[in-house]
Amino acid sequence: MFKKNLSLLLIGSLLLSLFAAPPALAKTKEEKAAAAAEKAAALAAKVKAGVAKLGASKDTKISVKLRNKTKLKGYISSIEEEAFVIADSKTGAETRVAYSDVTQAKGNNLSSGAIIAISAGIAVGATLLVLYLLARAYSD
Repeated sequence: MFKKNLSLLLIGSLLLSLFAAPPALAKTKEEKAAAAAEKAAALAAKVKAGVAKLGASKDTKISVKLRNKTKLKGYISSIEEEAFVIADSKTGAETRVAYSDVTQAKGNNLSSGAIIAISAGIAVGATLLVLYLLARAYSD
């Protein structure tokens, strides 16, 4: 009799834990809103750091998707504390974009180290080509 009652008690507690756990783990609306705001703030900080890394110049190409599904392309003409300005490459029209409005940003800008490395590679290649052609000319 004791074993039967113990078995029923264990089964009941397992079933209770299955049905009672989800409401206890559910988040309130305030917690969801706070988590969304925290995620948006983290994304805005990431975008701000990325824009600062790219810098503002006509060589800095950027493509941005905004929260309202708008897409902007151009170059970064200026960087501010809460926003940055994208100038269209063709028309020159400038659009001020807040970091918090950005959902996705893609940009490219060659750093001075990359430019030096590319230049050095071209110089070495040209030197090797000239040496090869000279060696071939003298061997004939």
